[in-house]
Formats: sequence, C-alpha cells, structure tokens
Amino acid sequence: MAQHPDRKKWEDLAAKELRTAPLESLTRMTPEGIPVKPLYTAEDLEHIEFVNSLPGFDPFVRGVRATMYAGRPWTIRQYAGFSTARESNAFYKRNLAAGQKGLSIAFDLATHRGYDSDHPRVAGDVGKAGVAVDSVEDMKILFDGIPLDQMSVSMTMNGAVLPVMASYIVAAREQGVALEALDGTIQNDILKEYLTRNTYIYPPEPSMRIVSDIIGYCSKHMPRYNTVSISGYHMMEAGANSVLQAAFTIADGIEYVRAAIASGMDVDTFAGRLSFFFGIGMNFFMDIAMLRAARFLWADLMKQFNPKKPASRMLRTHCQTSGWSLTQQDPYNNIIRTTLEALSAVLGGTQSLHTNSFDEAIGLPTDFSARIARNTQIILQQETSICNVVDPLGGSYYIESLTNSIVQEARKIIAEVATMGGMAKAIAAGMPKMRIEESSARKQARIDQGRDIIVGVNKYQVKEDRAIEVLEVSSAVRDEQVTRLKEIRATRNESEVKRALEAVTSCAAQGGNLLEACIPAMAARATVGEVSDAIEKVFGRYVATTQCISGAFAAEYGESEVIEAIRKRTAGFAEKHGRRPRILVTKMGQDGHDRGYKMISSAYADLGFDVDISPMFQTPAEAARMAIENDVHVVGVSSLAAGHKYLVPEVRKELDEQGGAEIFVVVGGIIPPKDYELLLSSGAVAIFGPGTPVVESANKVLNILEAL
Repeated sequence: MAQHPDRKKWEDLAAKELRTAPLESLTRMTPEGIPVKPLYTAEDLEHIEFVNSLPGFDPFVRGVRATMYAGRPWTIRQYAGFSTARESNAFYKRNLAAGQKGLSIAFDLATHRGYDSDHPRVAGDVGKAGVAVDSVEDMKILFDGIPLDQMSVSMTMNGAVLPVMASYIVAAREQGVALEALDGTIQNDILKEYLTRNTYIYPPEPSMRIVSDIIGYCSKHMPRYNTVSISGYHMMEAGANSVLQAAFTIADGIEYVRAAIASGMDVDTFAGRLSFFFGIGMNFFMDIAMLRAARFLWADLMKQFNPKKPASRMLRTHCQTSGWSLTQQDPYNNIIRTTLEALSAVLGGTQSLHTNSFDEAIGLPTDFSARIARNTQIILQQETSICNVVDPLGGSYYIESLTNSIVQEARKIIAEVATMGGMAKAIAAGMPKMRIEESSARKQARIDQGRDIIVGVNKYQVKEDRAIEVLEVSSAVRDEQVTRLKEIRATRNESEVKRALEAVTSCAAQGGNLLEACIPAMAARATVGEVSDAIEKVFGRYVATTQCISGAFAAEYGESEVIEAIRKRTAGFAEKHGRRPRILVTKMGQDGHDRGYKMISSAYADLGFDVDISPMFQTPAEAARMAIENDVHVVGVSSLAAGHKYLVPEVRKELDEQGGAEIFVVVGGIIPPKDYELLLSSGAVAIFGPGTPVVESANKVLNILEAL
C-alpha cells in the first residue's frame, strides 16, 4: 500500500508544533516492549492476518458471537463473599435485587487451603477475605432462597476444588435441582496457583489429575457448566504486563487441553466449556487489544488438536477490573479508575464483568461501595449506547496494530514455554514467575520515581483524606463456624463418613474420578478439611521454594542519587554494627498473594539490606522462630487479607516469648487507617500502607535502626 499522500505534510506540521523536539520523541515504548507511534494509518494494517475478520467467526478477534452486546449485553457479576454463609447470602440477595445477574463466590483463605475453620493454622483467616465454607450445610445456607437452576454461579476455587465442588453439587441436589440444569463456572485453574496466587494444596502432578477429573465429570453430568476458568487476572495482580498475561494464560489453557486429551477425552467434548478470566488495568487501549489478541491466539493454537466444533476454538472470558490499581490515598479516585477499566473490558469484548469497589484498597466492600461498583456496569450498559454496535473499535488503525503486536510478542513467549516442555515444566523451572516478578519490580520503581503517574499517590496528593466507612469481619465468625462444625460432627453418621473418606483416599491412590468419589463424602457431611486430608494422605501437601529476583528494581532507577543515598546508609550501618541491616519479610496466615512480599524483598536487597524471605503460610510462632534463628533486626509483615489485627500482635508476642524482644516489627499492606493505633500499641513500630514508595519505607526502617 502506498504511503498516504499527505504523510509528509503531517510530519512537517507535527515537527513545527513540537518546535525543537524531534518527531521521534512522540514514540513511546510500553512495558511490554511495544513501540507506540503518535500516528497510525492504513499502512499499519498491511499483512495483519485477522484484520478483515467478522464477529462470531474464526478467529473470533472481533467477538465470540455475531451480535455481541447488540444481541445480549455482558453478564454483570460481583465477586463477593465474606464472614459467614448467612451474611454472604443476604448480601447476594440484595445485589441480585439491585440488578446483578450472576453470582461470583469468594471463599475465605482457610477454605481455599483445605482447612476447616477450627484448624489452628487459620485462626486469623476465617471469614476475612471470603466466605467460610466447611461443609454442605454452609453451602446450603449460602444459596438459601437462590434457585440454582436459574442462577449462573461462578466459584473461585482451586486448591480445595474437590470438596467445594462436591458440596455445591450436593446442595443443588438437596434443593431439588438436576445437575444438567446447573450453569456457571468453577475456576479449577491450579497452574496459576503455583505461579502467582499460591492457594494450592497438593503437588502439581496430582493437581493436574484433579483438573482433568473435574473436566471429565462435569462434561458428562453438567453440560452447561464451565469446567475450568483459566485465569490471567492473578498474573496481572502479581505484576504481569499485558503480553505476559496473555501469553502465560493461553499457555496454561493449552496445558489443560493436553492433560484432558491425555486422560482419554475427545477435545470437542470439553473444549467448548473452558473459559478464561482476564484482569483489566489502567492501560486502556493495551488491555482492549489484549482481549482481542487472546481470542486470536486461542483459536490459532487450538488448531493443533483438530477440533470439529467451532466452539472448541472460541475463547470466552470473564474480566475483572484491577484490585492492585486501587489506591488507599484519595480513594474516591478509584471509582474513575474502575469505570475506565470496565469500559476497556467491554470494548475488548468480555462475556461477563466484575467491577471492584472503590474501598477495596482499605478493606472489604460495603453495601454503599458495592452499589457504586455495580451501577458502573449498569450505566455503561444502559446509558452510553455502547451496546448498539458490535465491536465498535474494529478497524481502528491503532487497536488493530496493537492487537497484532501483542499477538507477535505473546507468540514468542508461548514458543519459549513449548520448548521447555509446556507450562507445567516452565512453572517448575521458575521462568514465568520470575518474568512476572521482574515486571512487578520495574513497575514499582517507575511509580516511585513518578514516571508512571498515580493520581493522589505520587502526584496531585491531597493533604487529608476524608474518612470512609470500612467493613470489618468480626473474629466471632470463627466461633460461629466452630460451633456449627461441632454440631455437624455430633449429628452425622460417623461410620458412613469414615467409609466415604476411605473411598476418597482409595480413589486418590488407585485411580478413578476424584470428584465422583468426593460427592458421597460431602453428602454424608464430611468437612472440607476432612476430604482434603483424605486426599493429602496420598498426594501430600505441596511446599514451594521461595525465591526472589534481584537487580530489577534498581535497574529501573538507573544511576540514581536516591538509591545511592540509601546504599550509603546501609553501608554506614554495617560499618557501625559489623553487619548490614537484616530484615525478615514474612507472609503469615493463609493469604497467598505475594506481589508486595516479593517486591519488597527484591527492592530492599537492591538497596543494601540483607533480606530473608520466609516460606508462605507461616504462623506467628514460626515467623518469630525464623527471625530469631536468622538474627534479624526487623520483621516486615506483609498483610493483605484482613488478618493483621490477629497476626501482628501474635508475632510480637511470640518474639518476646522466644527471646527476640529486641527485634522490631514493621507492617505493610492493605490496613485500614483506623487499625493503625491498635497495631502500633501492639508492638509494630511503623506501618506502610498501599502506595508508600519503597525508598521512603526503607529510609524509615533505617531511621528506626539507627536510633539503636
């Protein structure tokens, strides 16, 4: 195609407007390594293989349905769950009455990790970051008055997926609903747990068998239910850029397809019920292009399995706006961020959407904030007219070119994964995790320097934030769950439960479908923890090796006076005390989100600290013992999931009792400001909320140590 006849005139005009700056200065390089030019024309669409495609047709770049939202808008979902099943049920009913169309269930961390609420390792986790579910009785309460044959139910569950899915099936049966009528999605995406989220229970190989068993059972008995939701969302939250999210998510999906086929299934019996889950951040056009690129990549890569049905190559996705982009500072700005992210997901062609509440950088959403988040979607659907046209950005020079760039860059990463033997082996080798952690560290360094602007955080700060209501889950929730567990164990048929649990263990050891084996156990009122333990007898419980990258944070700063100043301070401390300042960064409780914990560890090491990183899921006693044995000066507690009011006082108490009274405790993470006084009075010496620059926190820690 010939160059536009007026291209030279445009260049001359642009150069004149720039005055002294060269025209090339308008080209930007994205974190994904994609150059973004100031002008795109028809020339940029030459040789793009999908540019003339149509919605509803292979390769589905323009959407999976011919009519998309012009025929039916996306499904409005709210990912929610907290406290007890009874409280969550009431919350769901209020949301459904206000316009929500489907349920997305958030389980608490104890449930995710296969522990009952009375287990000593989960004392600070029960009901805090999701709803506590210990048995079928909890599941029945959760859906009381909500007809499961009329409601699409999405459940975010991976580690304890077998007892949770079995409980859902039993609850539906006892509600009188046929399995064939159940509609929704089970996440069942264990690979991303080893990669980012870390709510795994068993080692990778037997966990892949669990995924295949669920695919097999549901494909046979629950034809409307999506058997895997392949998640890139948690990769984005852990720091992945859009290319990494697209590439690793698609590679995970291919791994599941291979596993299902290896178990003897025909691709067309299950591939059409696989779904995806992408995270949408503040890179507006990039994430629109990412969704379009992901649909192309999936359709293209699925060819190798020779599917006969078009649906087997069709990538259907749920999206969620970013939680990481929400700020504690000036939090009402988050409403604007979520709106833009929601619009990006919609213009990218999502099938359903969850919009985060503006207060989630501080605590759990309240009814007030959840209503704003839900209404964001309703307004987009019903007031903007964006549903009138199928793929309104199709044909955009910029969007089509950006989509193609993501396809090409993601293909390189997917090919690299393939040479390693697939995603499971790549994860075992640590490649995807290290790439994501490097991306995260570089992002944080750009924010700290003000190169990536966050309004209210590193620019346009307000002097005083208005106080907002924060929803708090009472510690009495655990007491209520423990009481219900005692009642269930006292009234059930113990011999029947024992036989059912033995059958689960036998199935794990000798073969058979594990979901099918777990259903009778849950029906007999075995608990989530008991079924998990029955499987653990054969599979064991997985313990990951904690590693951390080095150099990425400092490299993004380059030759920086700020970095050098802190390094001089750490060197000066070493001269005075005979060793460098030493910090143990620990993640206690069952929360597996490790972005902040890993990023702080990496950055502090770059700044000259000696850094010890604890294993995930420590108890306060274990963290204190490790701190004392490693002779650290400071314990840095990373907190995200509302367990800080229990965990921080406990680790301080354990340090004092075990002989580490001289060790300081600092805390970082999502902590409501109203809790600061309690934590400080309980032994913490500093608290660093979301948005605190790393160099600022490091200087404050050094101030504390230099006062010794």
